[in-house]
Parts: sequence; C-alpha cells; structure tokens
Amino acid sequence: MTWSIIARDSVTCQIGIAVATKFFAVGARVPHIAAGIGGVATQALINPYYGIDGVKLLREGKSPREIADALISADHGCESRQLHIMDARGRIAAHTGTECVEWCGHIEGDGYSIAGNMLAGAAVLDDTAKAYQANAALPLARRLIAAMRAGEKAGGDKRGKQSAALLIHGSEEWSDLDLRVDDHLDPLAELERLEQVSRERWVHFRKFLPTRENPAGIADRATIDAGIAAAIAGQG
Repeated sequence: MTWSIIARDSVTCQIGIAVATKFFAVGARVPHIAAGIGGVATQALINPYYGIDGVKLLREGKSPREIADALISADHGCESRQLHIMDARGRIAAHTGTECVEWCGHIEGDGYSIAGNMLAGAAVLDDTAKAYQANAALPLARRLIAAMRAGEKAGGDKRGKQSAALLIHGSEEWSDLDLRVDDHLDPLAELERLEQVSRERWVHFRKFLPTRENPAGIADRATIDAGIAAAIAGQG
C-alpha cells in the first residue's frame, strides 16, 4: 500500500527515508533510522516491530541481511509484509512477501533502496530511482522528495494519495528533519512545502541544539538569533 526510499548522502553522511501511501499517518509507522548506522522501512500489512527491532539490531552491529532474516523467521505473517533495510556501508536487504498486493517489488542502487507494494506498476520504483540519481546535486531532503514526486507521476499507490513523510538523521540521535503529512489531498506537495518552510529557520536553529560532543549546545538567545539571521542573509 506504499512505496519508500532509504538513502544515504555520501557528502553529509545523513541517512533519510521518504514514503508515501493511500493510508493514514504513514510517517508514524514506516520509517525508522539508527543515526549514523542505517535505516529500516516496514510496509504492506505492516509489522511495527520490524522497525523497532530492526534499528535495535542495526545498533548491535548486525548486517541488513542478518536482520531481515531474523525478523522474517520470527513472523508467521511475513508473507503479507514488505521490508527493506540499508546500513551506512550501503549494504541492503529486502523482503517482499508472496501475499503482498501487486504491483510490488524492490530495486536498489548505489546508496539507495526503494520498495513498494499495491502500486500502479514497476515504473513507480524505476522513476523514483531515476529521479534520485538525476538530482545528486540537491541536498538529501529535496533529492528524496524529487524522487518520490517522480514515482507519483508514474502512478504511485494505485488507490490514490493520503499521507507522506520524510525522516532524516545526521550524527545525532535526534532527527535533522522529521516531517509528516498525515491526511492530505496532495501529501507529497504538502511535504515539499513543509521542507521549504523548514529552511526558513529550523535548519539554521538545529545547529545550536545540544549534541553528544557539546551537551549544552548554545543557550544564548542573542547568539542563536544572530546566527540564524546571518545564515538566512547568506542564502540570499
């Protein structure tokens, strides 16, 4: 009922997942990321524990293939599930159960994995991949949205549109970006709008938040406001 892309930016080392579907609040269940380690997307007749346990196993150093095998072997409903996993080394594993609704499948490339089910056709994944490859100059968030928009143009979820999400992590356990469109007539367009809004202040503000290396972050409001103003001026 969904298609998603997991990708890693080779320059920033960010890991991101974008997803869209004709179902409510897809961002609450499909995308899961272990910062700096890898990402998991669980979809079709979703098993939330694929994401919860998948990121736990990533943190324990298991490979995507080991994780996928472990999750599937413990689940008698696995033939109704779809799962794909990519780690920071670019290793990928995927599972599309025999009972997933057509069109369903998975493709992968250098630094990305794409999977979907109940789609208009194989072109949804193919065009998502082509757009991702063609937009290498874009920041990861915009590159992922452009890829998903191309997949939607190829037919997307054959039932229609309802929700979309974008989750990106850098080196910290808190997300660089976590955008969710839970119920909308044009969710990817709204996701694109929210990403644009995030660049007004959030992407500049997050640089002042606490990190593991700097547990206090920057707490002086004047410094924060001046830094954001300078960053915004630099964009012009």
